[in-house]
Amino acid sequence: MDPVIIVGAGPVGLSLALALARQEVPSVVLDEGQGKDEQRAARTVVLREDTAALMERLAGAPLTGAGLPFTGWRSMRRRQLTRKVVFEPDGTAHGRSGEYGPTTERAAEGRKGTVEEPGGPAPLHIAQHVLTGALRTAIAGQPLVKVTVESRLDALEQEPSGVTAHTRGPRSTWWRGSHLVGCDGPRSTVRKLLDIRFPGRTAVERHAVAALRAELPWPGEALLHRMPPWRTSGPSGGEVTARPLPDGVWRLDWLLPPGKDLVTPELLVTRIRETLAGWNGGTTPAYDLLDTGVHTVHHRLARRWRAGRVFLAGDAAHLLGALGTQGLDESLRDVDNLAWKLALVWHHGPHEALLDSYQAERRAAVAARLRAADQALPLLRGGGGLRSYVPGTARGHDALLTDGHLGRGTLGTPATYAASPLAAEDGESTAFVGTEPGAPVVDVRVTAEDGASVRLRDRLGRGSLLVVLVAPGTGVWERKHWVSAGIMPRLAAAVTALPHPAELLVAESYPGAAAHTVLLIRPDGHLVTALAGVRPADLYAAAEAALGGPAKTQETANAR
Repeated sequence: MDPVIIVGAGPVGLSLALALARQEVPSVVLDEGQGKDEQRAARTVVLREDTAALMERLAGAPLTGAGLPFTGWRSMRRRQLTRKVVFEPDGTAHGRSGEYGPTTERAAEGRKGTVEEPGGPAPLHIAQHVLTGALRTAIAGQPLVKVTVESRLDALEQEPSGVTAHTRGPRSTWWRGSHLVGCDGPRSTVRKLLDIRFPGRTAVERHAVAALRAELPWPGEALLHRMPPWRTSGPSGGEVTARPLPDGVWRLDWLLPPGKDLVTPELLVTRIRETLAGWNGGTTPAYDLLDTGVHTVHHRLARRWRAGRVFLAGDAAHLLGALGTQGLDESLRDVDNLAWKLALVWHHGPHEALLDSYQAERRAAVAARLRAADQALPLLRGGGGLRSYVPGTARGHDALLTDGHLGRGTLGTPATYAASPLAAEDGESTAFVGTEPGAPVVDVRVTAEDGASVRLRDRLGRGSLLVVLVAPGTGVWERKHWVSAGIMPRLAAAVTALPHPAELLVAESYPGAAAHTVLLIRPDGHLVTALAGVRPADLYAAAEAALGGPAKTQETANAR
């Protein structure tokens, strides 16, 4: 069978190629560039725990970046700053007052609890060229992936049996593939050739960006300062964020006022110096400026993400990023969602409902994120009353703003595919656990069929469904003693009979799950259902639903 054609060799395209190869699907990556990445210290990405784990699985090695434990700031209107609050891993808070001028007891008291400890692993901050370099290194040793440089797409054709793409460059040629995925960025040629609209908002936010090496008082802690009191240049207000990178490097972002005013080098240097001085008691420390730029945030969403055998992913399908939300993070979830579905179809034949579910799930998830940001923007940027607009947001502006940065709330929590066309129906045997159907599962430790003790997340992305039995006590016995005891033989037989290959795993416990609960999990780590005990018929029905129903014949697919 022909390989999958991937247009674009950025982090999304390279990740998709590796995700397909992990499921034994060959691909051709069309790279219009030279196969190298510009090293820009100011161009960085933030990955949540699940997407960072995905990248490490695909790269085959830990990523070198920095965690982002958050230090929250809030300024007073009278050029006073309340206490700095650092939230420790155990949830306790402590602070110091009077660092940048007098702090009244009332102001200090009002500061308590305005920024919450995120709870859970911190997001990973990494330079984009480091991430892309790790992916390219992994691809260099992957025989199922072919990267062709200086190959710019300029035409594509579809037919029932496949896709043909033409590239121009030193070796102008036609490429034949089973499917084609456009991972070619905001100006996607694939999207334009398909005549798919890309509506939305331009320049939702602008940020001046600088990467520099300096010593700040809080090494390794990300800073969010919503209303810095030291601002002397330009309009007052506008938050400042600082994110650590390895080797003493920091990325600093300043929210710019609306408009298209030119960010001059003089203005940027002024902002750097006053910010560093504000964080260092009025004295600007020595620093080494490495890189600068202006980052403009657009909010756009493609009308369609699928046209026959052609798909859109990443920035070709959506643009977001205001209020700390991370576009690449969502783009990598596109990859995780699409890869296993393409792999299943590539190996087992037409399954149109399964392929359709990619757009249904991912477009809805990104649309919800965009709506949440659009609702929050006027509140945080326009100074409107929070409670009068959004019920239940009494935590205040600071906490709402940090949601996107920390990956929580409507701005940052990973998507739940509860309304997915792949959702299984509840029945009498349905059990309720700490994860709702359609949500990402918790990364607990499990025992594999070969007796190995691994993290559940390590078994994802291989194309198989996962069936996890919650069996307290199995961890203290050798596998040979319980693999043939109790309900295990019946469950193993039920797993073997499923309509798609599945791996049987055993966990000592799972949040909210009773003993003998059986979890069915998709290859991308989202829960299909939880069942009370071994129910072969219900397990089979749920697995079939997760695959989009019974596979259709080639004739039915062609008629589509």
